[in-house]
Amino acid sequence: MLKALTEFFDQTFGNDAAEDESAREHELKLATAVLLVEVARADFAEDAIEDEAIIALLERHLELSSREARHLVDEAKKRADHSASLQSFTRLLHEEVDLAEKHRIVEMLWRVALADQELDKHEDHLIRKVAGLLYISHSDLIRIRNEVTKSTG
Repeated sequence: MLKALTEFFDQTFGNDAAEDESAREHELKLATAVLLVEVARADFAEDAIEDEAIIALLERHLELSSREARHLVDEAKKRADHSASLQSFTRLLHEEVDLAEKHRIVEMLWRVALADQELDKHEDHLIRKVAGLLYISHSDLIRIRNEVTKSTG
């Protein structure tokens, strides 16, 4: 009887833990996607090149299929439309990911901003703001931008 009860609790609470982990992972992916969407929107111009860059980055960095990435972007756009600030997204990322992952997120932001080969002042400002909220040093921010600029030619 004790064994059956233990198994019951393991199954019950084990599923909740797995569901919680899955939900947390989805929220981290969504927070990243929202930031990418906001950078693409920062210059007030709809640009298919930036949208495709977001999809490609999500596929590669978050290991998503094209369908999953597009669904995530749709969800991110809706969330961004109803959000008053980026602070909730950056706070979640700051608390949950390590410095290397934060650098990777900032790199992705620069790649979206530079996808059209033009860095708008609003895109630049937003990336700097996000980097500050993620506690990325200014020197790291500039280094990452320069690496992205060099690699995109």
